[in-house]
Amino acid sequence: MDAGSRYLDACAQAELVRRGEASPRELVEAAIARIEKLNPALNAVITMLFEEAREAAASAELPGGPLRGVPFLLKDLGIEQAGQPCFQGNRTLCDAGFRSRRDSALGARFRAAGLVTLGKTNTPEFGWTCTTQPLAFGATRNPWDLERTPGGSSGGSAAAVAAGLVPMAHANDGGGSIRIPASYCGLVGLKPTRGRVPVPARIDARMVADLVVCRSVRDAAAALEAVHGAEPGAPYLAPASARSYREEVGADPGRLRIGLLTRPIGMLDELHPECVAATEDAARALEALGHAVEPAWPDALLDAERGPRTMPIAIGELRAGLAIHGNNTLGRPFAEEDVEPFTWAMRAPAYPMVSAEQYLEALEWEQEWVARVVRWWHEGHDLLLTPTVGVLPPTLREMEPPPGEPLATVLRVAAQVAFTQPFNLTGQPAISLPLHWTPEGLPVGVQLVADSGREDLLLRVAAQLERAQPWADRRPGPPAGAGA
Repeated sequence: MDAGSRYLDACAQAELVRRGEASPRELVEAAIARIEKLNPALNAVITMLFEEAREAAASAELPGGPLRGVPFLLKDLGIEQAGQPCFQGNRTLCDAGFRSRRDSALGARFRAAGLVTLGKTNTPEFGWTCTTQPLAFGATRNPWDLERTPGGSSGGSAAAVAAGLVPMAHANDGGGSIRIPASYCGLVGLKPTRGRVPVPARIDARMVADLVVCRSVRDAAAALEAVHGAEPGAPYLAPASARSYREEVGADPGRLRIGLLTRPIGMLDELHPECVAATEDAARALEALGHAVEPAWPDALLDAERGPRTMPIAIGELRAGLAIHGNNTLGRPFAEEDVEPFTWAMRAPAYPMVSAEQYLEALEWEQEWVARVVRWWHEGHDLLLTPTVGVLPPTLREMEPPPGEPLATVLRVAAQVAFTQPFNLTGQPAISLPLHWTPEGLPVGVQLVADSGREDLLLRVAAQLERAQPWADRRPGPPAGAGA
């Protein structure tokens, strides 16, 4: 079963179960064997829940959802299933043995879909950076090059899926944390519209979206179909979908007008040539499919004011969020000794305290900026095509701050989120697709962004590109010492 299931996507594995050609227990045992064999070289899974998974897979009470019996991993951040360890990349929570007290809304939906959780994946402390190398659990390595980062904060999930440990894994995205790891690891990463999938009631909830990283467009559609929909009292509501997201895969999107952006934005000074080549190749593929592609983008994306004008939001929310989070987990605010130097330095940077007036003024400016960006989709364009990231995956060493300089990598982080973080602010859906590889064999993702609520359009076009330039057979080699 292992040889036959390692690179099957989640839909294919679920179909094996439906047809009686494999049992959930067989799929789970095969995935456990792969984790035991391959994870030591990757450090993607940091909490093993194998006995619980075996029990769930063998139970007659395993939900009969659309992904019944498919092995799954949860990112150790932003989602909970009752009784499981929940450390969020933090040593203090690990030492305290903190466990989730209940299922979060999304955790319950993944259970109801029939997915079987085998473990928790590695994440940077509290998800505050786009590399996955927390001091508490060590670095996760990119299966395509073990010296490089798989991205973050969903890097553990992305490395696990790319290496074939499981077909899909939970991921969430507050600035690019689904799409950046998908790009660096050669995967599909869909960030849904704000409010499409339930997220925890956090201070930064307007920025965060949850779903999965996976190998195929149909898996992204299946995951979205299984878990979408607002919870009662949700602060954000996404426009209703017209039909099943699974039906969008293979549907005709019509002839679309697509803008192309391949110039530096945000804190990115220049784009790597391979990232430009990936995006331009995707533009030619879209033209060959009958779409109209032209250099065009929302002018507000190039607004140099955004960073300085919205800095009070970042400072205020980081400081308040850390205190609130400590109260909710430890029963007290986190102290300096409870967190990594990077986290503490981000919480208390070299800025004065933010007043309520400064915070609200920044929020107002940000909302005006969002309106300027989103208006572009209502002025004649259907999609925006960009690089997912403007740089190639950095090495783990490059992303490790030198001793005594915890903020030394902040500019490198800012450059990596240049094309992703704007659409967390706008709340629009965006997808990263693995359409390009460098001569050295590193994957390079491209990003498509749609108007709010138009995941259907993203899935239709992504499926077109998947058929035109299939990537299913592009796989990393086994980690050194792990065998085939």
